[in-house]
Amino acid sequence: MADERPDTVRSPLDQAAERAGRELAHVRAEGFAAGRLRLRQLEVTVVIAVQAGLAAALAALLAQRLLGPGAHVFAPAAAVGTIATAIGQRARRTFELLVGVGLGIVVGDVLRDLLGSGSWQTGLVVTLAIATALLVAGRGGALVGQAGGTAVLIATLAPVEPGLELPRIFDALVGGVVGLGVVALLLPVNPLRVLDRATEPIVTALTTELDAVARALTTRDADAAIRSLERMRGLDADVGRLNDALSGAEEVVTLAPVRWRRRAQFHRYAAAAQHLERVILYARSVARRSATALQYDEPIPPTLADAVTRLGEAVRVMRRECRNGEDLTGTRRLVRESAELAGRAWAQGVRSFGDGVVTDLRTADSELLRVTGCDPDDANRMVRTAAGAGEAELRPPLRAHLSRAVPHTPRARRRTRMARRRRARPDAFRPPTRTPRPS
Repeated sequence: MADERPDTVRSPLDQAAERAGRELAHVRAEGFAAGRLRLRQLEVTVVIAVQAGLAAALAALLAQRLLGPGAHVFAPAAAVGTIATAIGQRARRTFELLVGVGLGIVVGDVLRDLLGSGSWQTGLVVTLAIATALLVAGRGGALVGQAGGTAVLIATLAPVEPGLELPRIFDALVGGVVGLGVVALLLPVNPLRVLDRATEPIVTALTTELDAVARALTTRDADAAIRSLERMRGLDADVGRLNDALSGAEEVVTLAPVRWRRRAQFHRYAAAAQHLERVILYARSVARRSATALQYDEPIPPTLADAVTRLGEAVRVMRRECRNGEDLTGTRRLVRESAELAGRAWAQGVRSFGDGVVTDLRTADSELLRVTGCDPDDANRMVRTAAGAGEAELRPPLRAHLSRAVPHTPRARRRTRMARRRRARPDAFRPPTRTPRPS
């Protein structure tokens, strides 16, 4: 009876169909991620729009009540400008707005009194106001824009309508304070929710690609490792959004009293997010060195792929524990397992690029331990201990008497040399046998 063996030879059509299926799955995953990103952006847009509308209405109402009748246009404009500023920069934007208005008024009034009014005087006033603002701020921004705009108003409208200086300052003050009040008191966002939504696409993509690198090491597919590396390089935009979310969440827990109780949890989450960026760098290096090791046909122990998988699980558990405010014991356990598996893989035998994978894995493990609150020395020591335990399972350490230090005194060295010679040639050091004397 003929042996029934599975047909392992695939036709070019089957290979093309498999590649098309992989590409289709990748496109679907990217479309799903893009859709979720657009939903998050839409939610942020709605929140900012509602905050801006509420701030404009309150600023106009307060300006009318506090500053008297008149067209207080600049108060709601300042409030909207504060709200529309990038999240995390609103307090600084308000300060720059007030300083810019003050600089524009001072420069405009001084030069108008010295030079008079006119077209060329207006140009000179604006030039000097912008130059002064740039010297004060060192860069462009709200301060420079408000200084130039206020200088224009003072130079052109003050001769026709005197007394614009104080209303301009009070309008700016009312608008900035109302904008900060809306952000901090009336509609403060949940800082942990902002951070979690910014972290989710990074953690999802990172853990998915680490699992893909582990599969590439198992199946010895260098091209798959390269594709994972390219996808991890595309995380820079998400990392930028995470940094913006960190600034916004820090602003909220600083200004909003109702969010002060979240400060400790925010700082833990912020530390985790900052170290996550470094883990991404080492994960890219793991993918790059893995692809190179496979291209050079280096031996890949199975435990090396398991170590990469444990690293991805540790990142996933870290996000869940930070989000729920739990103790990070699960993250520490998985990190130690990853380091132990990396040490076992090194003991099983790797070459140059495989050794680089082990080194990058251990460095990424140390970064994750720092997320859990360990200082750098303790994190490195814990990783070394775990990796050493994995190495010792396959390469037991030498016994103590084999690793004793050689004494340094001349007499001790001579005794050591004589002892080695006796062990090497025992017959040469036996005393001669004495024959009995005849009686």
